[in-house]
Amino acid sequence: MNRVAILAGVRTPFAKMGTSLRELDAADLGRTAVAALLARTGVDPARIDEVILGCVAQPPDAPNLARVVALRSGIPESVPALTVQRNCASGLEAIFEAARRLRMGEGSLYLVGGVESMSQVPFLFPQSAARKFSAVAAAKSPLQKIWALGALRLKDFRPVPGLKLGLTDPVCGLNMGETAEVLAREFSIGREAQDAFALRSHRRAAASDFRNEITPAYDTRHGLAIEEDNGIRSGQSLAALAKLKPIFEEETGTVTAGNSSQITDGAVALFLGTDAVAARLGLTPMGYLTGSAVVGCDPVRMGMGPVFAIQRLLAETGLRLEDADRVEINEAFAVQVLAVLQQLKALGIGEIPDDRLNVHGGAIALGHPVGATGARLVLTALEELQNQNLNRALVSLCVGGGQGAAAWLERL
Repeated sequence: MNRVAILAGVRTPFAKMGTSLRELDAADLGRTAVAALLARTGVDPARIDEVILGCVAQPPDAPNLARVVALRSGIPESVPALTVQRNCASGLEAIFEAARRLRMGEGSLYLVGGVESMSQVPFLFPQSAARKFSAVAAAKSPLQKIWALGALRLKDFRPVPGLKLGLTDPVCGLNMGETAEVLAREFSIGREAQDAFALRSHRRAAASDFRNEITPAYDTRHGLAIEEDNGIRSGQSLAALAKLKPIFEEETGTVTAGNSSQITDGAVALFLGTDAVAARLGLTPMGYLTGSAVVGCDPVRMGMGPVFAIQRLLAETGLRLEDADRVEINEAFAVQVLAVLQQLKALGIGEIPDDRLNVHGGAIALGHPVGATGARLVLTALEELQNQNLNRALVSLCVGGGQGAAAWLERL
């Protein structure tokens, strides 16, 4: 079967929800990343076999978001497009899906990635209110309209944030932060350790240079160019983190906004292809996807997904944890990553040296645009391997709903 090469990649800046990227919808963000990738590589869009993008909160006005992004980016209408959704691992799932097709000889060049505008996740009215609004709209006479309007109550004008619903698991009934609190109790990980890990994330991100990864995004409404991630706090301190109150369990909780991933907007685009197409296009691969694994786990302990995904990946590839020169574990919550590290050691899977893990920080500092994060981890890991002349990286994420995903990347 064909080797799967990651030929090139780029991302938009990542921006906290409601800030500099709030005016750009998911299609705008996706188009920004895709257009930049095409411009950087000079690839003829007609060469692309398919576009596959991950997105979690798929916008109602852009069904099959990948198709909308592709067409708005100038990719010919003859090139098909597919949107995939595996919650936090959606961007990684887009890579896996294209890789399966490449290995089977179904095409030679795929444009993949992920996108999320968490700022523009809609507010939702309950069905009881929606029926009343429908009755008002359907009223044919003034009297009927008055009667329909009279049925409305104040509570009918209080929509529920779609983001709140999306971050709550409908099976176990816990939101993602509450599942993090479960891990804090079960693994006896206190507030101090979580805040220290959060500080580590900000310091490492602040010391990093992401300019090669990032293409500017443009807010044409206000005439602004957004060129940098805006969630990194270079002056972050333990004292500042300690002042934040727990947000999921007020009395006994340890998870705060400071030691959790930031709710963020952003997009990532990558080219995946064969060695043969890389040679034809004159592109030197950034690296290769050499293994992948996706597993299910208890939704209440969804944060443990990376443990089981890494365990399966190692078993299937014959590699060991110490074979990874760099490791990227998405920082959904500080306690979640710390629990994963603890469990990897307890199960005898191995230990990850601190100087190999999330060396440029993670989602606590950079943010977690859920549909894009998996692709961002791959891009960041490959950039690091290239810059440091290293060979192998392991990336992994926990997934809301109780899943985990992991992948091996190699340069040689």
